Formats: sequence, C-alpha cells, structure tokens
Amino acid sequence: MIAAVLHNPWGAALVALFLWWFSTGAILLVVRRADQAGGTARIWAVLMNLPFLILGAVGFLESRYDDSLAGVYVAFLSAIALWGWVELAFLTGVITGPNRNRLREGVPEWERFIRAWGTIAYHEMLLVFILVAMILFSMEAHNLIGLWTFAILFFARISAKLNLYLGVRKINVEFIPEPLNHLPSHFRTARMNWLFPVSITGLSFAAAFWMERIWHTDAIAQEVGFALLAALTLLALLEHWFMVLPLPDERLWRWMLPARHGNGQNGPQIAIMKNEDVR
Repeated sequence: MIAAVLHNPWGAALVALFLWWFSTGAILLVVRRADQAGGTARIWAVLMNLPFLILGAVGFLESRYDDSLAGVYVAFLSAIALWGWVELAFLTGVITGPNRNRLREGVPEWERFIRAWGTIAYHEMLLVFILVAMILFSMEAHNLIGLWTFAILFFARISAKLNLYLGVRKINVEFIPEPLNHLPSHFRTARMNWLFPVSITGLSFAAAFWMERIWHTDAIAQEVGFALLAALTLLALLEHWFMVLPLPDERLWRWMLPARHGNGQNGPQIAIMKNEDVR
C-alpha cells in the first residue's frame, strides 16, 4: 500500500503536503518550547538538531548521482532537512542578523530597508551559501531534485519577505517567537504592493512547468520528483495567498502548540507599520 502511494505522483504530492505541515509544526513546537524554557534552551535546541543538518548534507551528496525513486525521495527529504535546520536556527534567534532593534517611526525608506536587511542578514547569507554549494556540487549530477527543492524554498522565501516588507493585507504574527519580536516592526500592512502580482505569476508558472514535466516523462522516478516539486511550489503559492486573503491558516498549527506563558495564544503585542491606504 505504502509502496503504491510512493510510486504515484499524487501520492508524492500528499507526501510533500504532509512534510510541509508536519515540519512547520515541529519547528514551531521546538521554538515555543525553547521560548518557555528560556536561558540557553534556544541554543541547545539548535545544537540538538544538528543531526538534521548533517543528515541533510550527506543525503544530498549521496543522492546526486542516484536517479532512482529512492534517490528522488532521499534528495527531497535531505533538502527539507537542510532548510528546516536553518529555519530553526533563525526562529530561535541563534542565526538572524546584527540588528535586533525595533524600527523607529519616521525613518526614510532607504534606512528602513537597511535596518530590515540587518534583522535577517546572517540567516540569508547562510541560505545563499548553502544554495551556491548545492549548485557547485550538482555539476553533472543525475538527480537535481534536492537542488530544485532547496531553490524553490529559497526563492519563495525571498519573495515572501519582500512582500511583507513592501506591504500585504494580512500578517500573521501569532507564531513570532520572543527573540524575533522586533521583526514585525519592519513589516507593513497594505492592500497591495507591486511585487505581489509578480510573485503570484512566477510561482504559478513554476508550478505549471513542473506539472507539464510530469506528463512528458515516462520514468516513474522523474514523475514523482516533478510531482514533489509541483506540490511544494503550489504550497508556496498558497502561503503567498495567505498574506492577502482572510483565511485562518494559523489554525493548522495552533492546536499543537502550547500557549505562551502569561501571554495567552497571541503572545506579546507586536507593532507593525501601517499604510494609510489600508481599509
């Protein structure tokens, strides 16, 4: 039964959906627990999960020349493990950026951009380093699913962060951990920004490309690989729509997380820059 599901593109899409939901929830749970413990718990959370980084790197390297079905899944899971560890390091505040202050009111736009970049600089540079390393190690590789998986996550993240910076209608700050309470002050609420239609269009074309590849290949491993990439891209597209549509996406993970101590579910009050055009 399980083998039949894993050999099917639709089954692969379900695997991607489950991993997206489960890995996000697992990271949020670890971060919330570390917040509650305080002290050095955040650093220990990152260190205790180093095996995911190591296994992700080893799995990626080992699967580069394995274009079998197993190789495709190993590559996909390895990229998710690499990405997940870096995200955990960011959300715990261990690897963020030099600026940990809230944005002052009235700063010019150029200064706002520099300060916003300063809140995530080290984290983004680490992601770029990993992506470049994966590209270099993928030269003449037969299996590029790991590289493409990480690339989708990387560019979708860049797009999401820029949209939050430029302004979107809905910003969910419920899961912002304590070390990053300053981050939303660099966001902006607005009905629309110029980048959002570009992001939606780009992700839609990317998803369509992966789905077109599914129908034009006869190899089961490639079908599954493209299905995994298509599902991941569609999930990134969905996350972008969550920023403008009044959908309670936080309910997907809220039920599995412990409440913040002394602050209820919503945690501390977090200031977000508002655009006068918001209605």
